[in-house]
Amino acid sequence: MLRGQWLRAVLLVAVTPNVRAAGEPAIDLAKARQYFAEAQALAAGDAGKLWGVSLAGPLLFVDPTSRMVVASQADAVGRLTLQEGVFVGTLPPEEVIAGTAMTWSGVRWAMFPWPLPEDPRERRRLLAHESWHRVQEQAGFPAANPVNGHLDTREGRVWMQLEWRALVTALRGDGDARRQAITDALIFRACRRSLFPEAADSERAMEMHEGLAEYTGVRLGGETPAAVREMTLSNHAASRSWPTLVFSFAYVSGPSYGLLLDEFRPAWRSGLTPQQDLGRLLQDALLLTLPGDLKGAAQERAAAYDGEQLMAAEAERERSAQDQRGRDRRRLVEGPVLVIRIQSMRFQFDPRDVQVLDDVGKVYPKMRMTDAWGVLEVTGGALIASDWSSVTVPASADITARPLAGDGWTLDLKPGWTVRPGKRPGDQVVEQEHENP
Repeated sequence: MLRGQWLRAVLLVAVTPNVRAAGEPAIDLAKARQYFAEAQALAAGDAGKLWGVSLAGPLLFVDPTSRMVVASQADAVGRLTLQEGVFVGTLPPEEVIAGTAMTWSGVRWAMFPWPLPEDPRERRRLLAHESWHRVQEQAGFPAANPVNGHLDTREGRVWMQLEWRALVTALRGDGDARRQAITDALIFRACRRSLFPEAADSERAMEMHEGLAEYTGVRLGGETPAAVREMTLSNHAASRSWPTLVFSFAYVSGPSYGLLLDEFRPAWRSGLTPQQDLGRLLQDALLLTLPGDLKGAAQERAAAYDGEQLMAAEAERERSAQDQRGRDRRRLVEGPVLVIRIQSMRFQFDPRDVQVLDDVGKVYPKMRMTDAWGVLEVTGGALIASDWSSVTVPASADITARPLAGDGWTLDLKPGWTVRPGKRPGDQVVEQEHENP
């Protein structure tokens, strides 16, 4: 869990540029009406069967460039105006744009960056995923965003990917072969968690957050059981290109375990709590007993999933990652830097790109952060401290420039804030003007 009740982080969703002719609105209102109707139909078809709560509710489409919003209903304070059957307005600059649940203008929304996927199946998946986030607390699953830093290590990545390979075999197989693959996945899972003492809690929290959301998305996105399975397998395929698994792994493991539980323990969602583990539920459903020597069993079974080749590839990746950590350390720790204290920030980022920088913190290659001091846009990497006290970027060559800028970042400071020299020569800090230098 991220530290502090004041901290709100959301995931930046990659979107296709919204190309349009001159004079056309940033969001096609007819398409927006169509997509709102699709979401309503999804919720009506589910009728609360998955989680005991309806997924129907307020939806908000946002164009990232113009910040134009189109909503499915009116807001509570009159910022939106009715136009062609939908509600139109502009999202303020201090609000982040991401696929997430958010409260704005007196309403709890499911937010979607525009445009939505053209593929109907992928669009339904996305609509259901974010709609679940809007009601997850009502369903008994408080939002969580734990950092699974062990999944940026060689062993953490190896045993996670072997677990996934076994889950793919289980999703595609049947009979004894399927049972063996499920056992293997659970062995790899238990082995990884035995190596990293905090992994069980942090992984479970993310699976109960993003994992259940993505399970909901694929369950309602696919028209048939075969389509649902193929959507889940497509997540496995996509994960091969992800540079990091720290925040994104649950998009794969959540729906995989969910679909297997649908088959072997159909009532698994009834009474489910955030403290339960999806892997353990599946193990109990199949009455499986794992070996005492987890590491030995995992090493033996890895051969069935090209484990030796995977370990070699991950060893090479680790060497490259060490080089990158060295560059990040020189740029964001050892060299002249600008340090900005975090107070009440909101930020958006791509969960597939976050890199762990030893015990210093996490490097976010691209992100957007808003706080009391203004808006920080990062394209070249920023460091957020492990205790979430500050964000650091390379020092600016001109602290009088507005907007402030540096290597791979820009900072639009609000009135009343300034930049002063830091404690080390060349360092800089953002402070309120009335603070003592």
